[in-house]
Amino acid sequence: MTYTYSKKVIENGTYGTKEEMLVKLDVFLLNNRITQEQYNELVGLLNVTA
Repeated sequence: MTYTYSKKVIENGTYGTKEEMLVKLDVFLLNNRITQEQYNELVGLLNVTA
């Protein structure tokens, strides 16, 4: 669920700054809300859209 919502937010560009979204993704990863593979994908997507 967290992965799906995060992906939509990144694709829509509604995340504020890139740094803020990276912090959120870090927290999700550290709290096992997303996997390492999902984190890598979302960060890659963030780098493409930013």
